[in-house]
Amino acid sequence: MSKKKKDWRTEKERLLKMGLDERRKEYRGNFTSLDKIPTWRKNEKTAGKGDDEEKKGQPFCPSEKVSLHKGDITILEVDAIVNAANSSLLGGGGVDGCIHRAAGPCLYEECHTLNGCVTGKAKITGGYDLPAKYVIHTVGPIARGLVGSSQREDLEACYKNSLQLVKDNGLRSVAFPCISTGIYGFPNEPAAEIALRTVKSWVRRNRDEVDRVIFCVFLETDYKIYKEKMAEFFSQDNDVDDDSDTQGEEGE
Repeated sequence: MSKKKKDWRTEKERLLKMGLDERRKEYRGNFTSLDKIPTWRKNEKTAGKGDDEEKKGQPFCPSEKVSLHKGDITILEVDAIVNAANSSLLGGGGVDGCIHRAAGPCLYEECHTLNGCVTGKAKITGGYDLPAKYVIHTVGPIARGLVGSSQREDLEACYKNSLQLVKDNGLRSVAFPCISTGIYGFPNEPAAEIALRTVKSWVRRNRDEVDRVIFCVFLETDYKIYKEKMAEFFSQDNDVDDDSDTQGEEGE
């Protein structure tokens, strides 16, 4: 491949016009396709906690739309991955730096045109050298152990605004990292609860707008937390269609 600097606009358009087989030829390394990541409902069935057969006419269950995956978010072949970015959107440490390195210089160039992003908001770019078609950049709140209503609301907004971009751009699959739990210091357990509650509520209201929302964790600590809390939020006993927890919320 030529070492000549690519124009990000041209490269973005070229990649988005490609079919899946063509894109796969340009991946830098391994990738994990969506069909290799089971839904939470399928996980429960495998563990013997669910019905053996699908039943026609049964209530909608959000567990059909979500997954828990432990691994590298940069190799997921989904429509979009979410980047826990800093306000400059120009790369940094943790998952932010990993995504920028894996996506290549065109991501930086496009991000440079976005004039940053404020806490709780989200902006979308191409995915470039990633298997993901798009990257949704959101800026989480800085907590560093202090979690008040403002930090909670901002973190919830990160998930809501990212999901709104998924819907607005007609995307069907998205993977979230653990937003704000790294150097930003948001405690892992309450961060997971906010993520799960917000996504569950959104999926219920937008069930036909998305095929899969993946919680992609990297650390074993987060995997244990999410596994325990997903059993609470998305068990078949608790996740049947019930709009009671969304009443009074604004529509997306």
